[in-house]
Amino acid sequence: QAQLVGSGGGLVQPGGSLTLSCAASGFTLDYYAIGWFRPAPGKEREGVSCISSSDGSTYYADSVKGRFTISRDNAKNMVYLQMNSLKPEDTAVFYCAAANTYYSNIRAYTENAKYDYWGQGTQVTVSS
Repeated sequence: QAQLVGSGGGLVQPGGSLTLSCAASGFTLDYYAIGWFRPAPGKEREGVSCISSSDGSTYYADSVKGRFTISRDNAKNMVYLQMNSLKPEDTAVFYCAAANTYYSNIRAYTENAKYDYWGQGTQVTVSS
């Protein structure tokens, strides 16, 4: 059974760092673009960061650009989101998702409907 499991969330002080992990089982991540999302008030989940399956292209929301880094290790069937300089407004449940369809524009992967599998979410709390 195909499954994504997100982990690595926790409580961190402002300015601190966390690394989220997304592990796939039942399928190979090599052929999937991966996105990290968090809830947005009154909207579908916000695409925080995405990485393509083909050339490693990445996307970052303006709110996290320069602070977050997405990466993938296909050998381990894992994707990571390194989060630095965390702010209280980053507090959210973060979800990883996998999309099998190729889109040449990395921004397409910010749309929730593009994804085939979703992880269960991991809570990130930034507070002093």
